[in-house]
Amino acid sequence: MSTGGEHAERFTLLRPLLFTIAYEILGSASESDDVLQDSYLRWADVDLSTVRDTRSYLAQLVTRQALNTLRANARRREDYVGPWLPEPLLLDEADASSDVVLAESVSMAMMVVLETLTPDERAVFVLHEVFGFDYAEIASAVGKSAGAVRQMAYRAREHVHARRQRSESVDVADAAEVTERFMAAAATGDIDGLMAVLAPDAAWITDSGGRAKAIRRPVLGARKVAGVIAGFFRAAPKQVPDFRLETATYNNTPAVVVHSGDRVEGLVLVDVVDGRIANFYAVANPDKLAGITVPRAIRRQ
Repeated sequence: MSTGGEHAERFTLLRPLLFTIAYEILGSASESDDVLQDSYLRWADVDLSTVRDTRSYLAQLVTRQALNTLRANARRREDYVGPWLPEPLLLDEADASSDVVLAESVSMAMMVVLETLTPDERAVFVLHEVFGFDYAEIASAVGKSAGAVRQMAYRAREHVHARRQRSESVDVADAAEVTERFMAAAATGDIDGLMAVLAPDAAWITDSGGRAKAIRRPVLGARKVAGVIAGFFRAAPKQVPDFRLETATYNNTPAVVVHSGDRVEGLVLVDVVDGRIANFYAVANPDKLAGITVPRAIRRQ
């Protein structure tokens, strides 16, 4: 006869892993918290004598709950005003980047690519490519045959690889240095300096959800992006009370936090590819900024 304490102990031990699975499927830390809470209530009723592999069992349970949430929110995302970006994630340990697969899997650039997969493809890709679950385990989680999951994994892998710009290895320190050069050029309105750090096809994408003043369509091309950045740096100090910027790291990605006094007005994640900035992911929706100061533990095991 198992006790409630044993349920809690097993779940707590695996919570960073389970949170990471939910986040990579949903792209939302707050929704992932809800999924974990609901999953624990279900787990608390499970007879532990029937569980052969706790990690596999809980991963399947959390995956099913995350997929239910993703499908339930499909209409809300379709009706979303402007681009939808994943919720930024503050990692609670600097050495998360030491696990290259984990660091890449939660990068904002990868999270944006995962948004282009179907819910089942996303779950299959995440569980197999990131967490190493076998096809039989994944089949149980998504309600498909192992053969169907194998084909889905192949399609998802090809889809993701075709859309990832990032080179094989990205030095976090190099990316941070490029971000610092960007900040110096932007602060002085140096268009030539901005152009030097931007990829020719650089993009600026803003997620405001219609709840903050923002550009609602992606800005494409280095020259246009440089103009947007220079304009922002000219206007913001006059329009935003106690305007202040600070550099940070979110989703294992260099970021710039925009402050108005003690309030965070926006967060811009900087995606560096081959020494230049390929994408700016700007989050201005206050709902997605509400929890960005809460550190999160992530794991693959």
